[in-house]
Amino acid sequence: MLRALLILAGLLFLPELAMAEEFKNLGLTGTERGVYTVLIFLVAYGFVMAEEFTHLRKSKPVIFAAAVIWAHVAILAHDAGVSGEELHSAFEHDLKEYAELMLFLLVAMTYINTMAERNVFEALRSWLIRKQFGYKQLFWITGIITFFLSSVADNLTSALLVGAVVMAVGADNEKFVSVGFVNLVIAANAGGAFCPFGDITTLMVWQAGYAEFFDFFKLFIPSVVNFVVPAFFMAQAVPSGQPEATNEAAVELKPGGWVVCGLFGVTIGLAVSFKQFLHLPPFMGMMAGLSILMLFIYYVKVRFSAADEVRLDVFDRVKEAEWDTLLFFFGVVFAVGGLGYIGYLELLSAAMYDGLGQTTANILVGVISAVVDNIPVMFAVLNMNLDMDLYQWLLVTLTAGVGGSLFSVGSAAGVALMGQSNHKYTFFSHLKWTPVIAAGYAASILTHYLING
Repeated sequence: MLRALLILAGLLFLPELAMAEEFKNLGLTGTERGVYTVLIFLVAYGFVMAEEFTHLRKSKPVIFAAAVIWAHVAILAHDAGVSGEELHSAFEHDLKEYAELMLFLLVAMTYINTMAERNVFEALRSWLIRKQFGYKQLFWITGIITFFLSSVADNLTSALLVGAVVMAVGADNEKFVSVGFVNLVIAANAGGAFCPFGDITTLMVWQAGYAEFFDFFKLFIPSVVNFVVPAFFMAQAVPSGQPEATNEAAVELKPGGWVVCGLFGVTIGLAVSFKQFLHLPPFMGMMAGLSILMLFIYYVKVRFSAADEVRLDVFDRVKEAEWDTLLFFFGVVFAVGGLGYIGYLELLSAAMYDGLGQTTANILVGVISAVVDNIPVMFAVLNMNLDMDLYQWLLVTLTAGVGGSLFSVGSAAGVALMGQSNHKYTFFSHLKWTPVIAAGYAASILTHYLING
């Protein structure tokens, strides 16, 4: 289930035109074939939500749904007299968005996998265990680390990495693991909301040109509030004392471990620079950073060729990328794109944004994200071609990012930790904290209004 990391997408040569490019939709939402495509998507997404129980990877049903939906789109377009060229233009628009997302994400995943192979995360885990912190200290330390780690790595990866620490030090204390994992889910989702590299939805808004890179840092304080408010109440339930002493040995970084971390920072800078100064898609900066990583790995292999521990191949790290996530996004982009071309996103936009108003609709997006993955939700919002100001785009970025914390099934981090916890963290153990998580959700929205409104 490692759908890992910083995930992102869609932008053309001129970023502000990426999602604003409009194709006249078919306007055939009332047809029997059009309704059938919606049912196909709902059934496929039902399988996605049941992944924990069926063990059917989420990419499989959505890819199938995307293919079926576009087959029906082609038939509807033909019957409506739409030219093949116009149909291809709509299809290629989705393809361009996906291709740019995939390349960006593939580089990010490769860097994270390389850092893991160089023992960067294992060294952090070992250090935390050996420091013999008390349970309350560990609750706050692991939450804060997850919050900041998820601003550059996706919420799933961050939660799994730090979750291994919580399990290692609290395996004999079910209460600590339970509340600690809830804390990690909240921290991971909140941390990804204020930086474009921390969450797919945040990155999509950035690459669509609705906000500049540094605009998202206006969400830092609201994100902190979203994390701290529920954490304060949950901390009261953390048991006193500290874990039993352990003989955990220190983990040494492999050659080049710290340098890879530095190169990842350089790569992030390149991605930002390519967009801000060269007006090129950010994935070009990421690909430049990948080339630097490749050259450095070549240097490491030559420099330490005699060292038995050096078994580093960049293409092995590429193979370890979370392909289920990449292909899941492929299915989402094309399935939602096909439904949008038929005309359903226009209907949804009218019902939500015209009927409820932008603020209410954007808050509702976060609530929907508590049960539906925020990726298709945000992709649908972006493809509605909404006319919103920066405040509203930051609001929907915040709500879509943190709304998944309301239920354990609302984010990849929650689902993955349920599988990692040996039944110490469950849907219902998370649900009992939903009221204080909702308080944090409301407090973060109010904070955003007071600071940025």
